[in-house]
Amino acid sequence: MKFLTPSFVLLALFVIGGMIFKSTAPRTCAEILPNDCIFVLTGDERRIPFAMRQMHQHPNTDLYIIGAGATNLPQSGHKIKIESDSKSTYQNALAIKEIATKRELKRVVIITTEDHMPRAKYLIQHELPETVIVACPATLYGMPPTKRLERWTTEYIKYIVTMFGIKES
Repeated sequence: MKFLTPSFVLLALFVIGGMIFKSTAPRTCAEILPNDCIFVLTGDERRIPFAMRQMHQHPNTDLYIIGAGATNLPQSGHKIKIESDSKSTYQNALAIKEIATKRELKRVVIITTEDHMPRAKYLIQHELPETVIVACPATLYGMPPTKRLERWTTEYIKYIVTMFGIKES
């Protein structure tokens, strides 16, 4: 039983927690209703094109692009609103809260990548506890496995840090 050192136990708990984190993250987009507002968090090149595809499938929804990096947007007939001041996921959550509060939204759809969704959803839900947060993750298909593992590990660590109350990570 020498291998049950405190560092081994912590490592095992970290790895098991990471497996749970990845396996419980949403993989598919939940139902988007005709009067929903979609909020896409910038930061990964696949998020905005994914959001645009959702807009084409749900033409009556409003689309908000939240965060730095909302440039070179594809032209569409849809009304798109851009908030480009927020620079972190927590600041994104605050921007979404401001918009949702002004519009008295009871439900918001969040688009971000699947690895980023748990932390983004947690932060937004914390700011809007009475609002239904609908996850619509953009997948990481086509990315090399080592890069996906690196991204999942980074987001898992950020999620743990966020759970300890450090929101700007």
